[in-house]
Amino acid sequence: MLFRLLKPAIFALDSETAHRFAIAGLSKLPARPGDSALGSGPLAIDVAGLQFPNPVGVAAGFDKDAEVPDALLRLGFGFTEVGSITPRPQAGNPKPRLFRLAEDRAVINRMGFNNAGAQAALEQLEQRRARGMSGMVGVNIGANKDSEDRIADYAAMARLMAPLASYLAVNVSSPNTPGLRALQDEDALTALIDGVIAARDAVSPENPPPIFLKVAPDLEPADIEAIARIALEKRLGALIVSNTTISRPALKSRHAAETGGLSGAPLKQLALQRVRDFRAATGGAVPLIGVGGIASADDAWERIRAGASLVQVYSAMVYEGPGLGARIAKGVERMMKRDGFTSIAEAVGTE
Repeated sequence: MLFRLLKPAIFALDSETAHRFAIAGLSKLPARPGDSALGSGPLAIDVAGLQFPNPVGVAAGFDKDAEVPDALLRLGFGFTEVGSITPRPQAGNPKPRLFRLAEDRAVINRMGFNNAGAQAALEQLEQRRARGMSGMVGVNIGANKDSEDRIADYAAMARLMAPLASYLAVNVSSPNTPGLRALQDEDALTALIDGVIAARDAVSPENPPPIFLKVAPDLEPADIEAIARIALEKRLGALIVSNTTISRPALKSRHAAETGGLSGAPLKQLALQRVRDFRAATGGAVPLIGVGGIASADDAWERIRAGASLVQVYSAMVYEGPGLGARIAKGVERMMKRDGFTSIAEAVGTE
């Protein structure tokens, strides 16, 4: 209700200012130890050895610097993913770089991994641990744009964040850092994952956080097969399918020609198909996290039935507000019972 009242004023702001307004508002929401248990019960699901209280999470990009993870968990999300975070602070690409496509229920961004750097995020995560906060908070790690050794950047981030992360999300799929998606090439990806695993194990040998890999939707069949093979060989915790797309379906907005990654409703069918593709390529042996165009419980349930154990939202919150996660979770629970399933895990991949 509050979001509906504020929406006209929020939409009067440019997109990036509105986003900072949202973060500032959430930072005022008190969070207490135990709040992250909200939404637990029949929607709980185990993925990569982690117990998620419900399958609906916040995608990376919303809370870049780990400023409000506990506020988001308190709102009813089952988990949240902070970042992408790079070793050194990074300003990102020139503004304007974030665009609402309201007529298309979409967003185009070319942010360029803007963030305050590893040290700032590390301090935030250490402070929440000192306050006794729990809940599932993944850390999405990336490389600096001007890095001479991007694999070394990912390894450095893994060493720093592994002790504080529920899971590490390796992001090689942003279209806004030149050359980053080349790390999805089989040889480069193998070297990258090996480096991240070694760095993680060096600091968390007894209880290492699982490694999730975030991939692009703009992949050829051979790419999908290669990534699936690596995920199986390296025993990755999950694949996050997918990031924004550089493709352009028919769009109505005046911002349709802006460069960057497209997310929101126009990405829905492509991202859904990629979940099906990776489900087939992995034989269901690697958990999948469905992202892209999810704006309702129907969308989330469709992604789960297609093979996703978890789902994430971001762009839809621009149009529906931060209460969206709890609404989707409640709707998914109704659909689960309607269709005769006693758990989310039973429903995964049953379309």
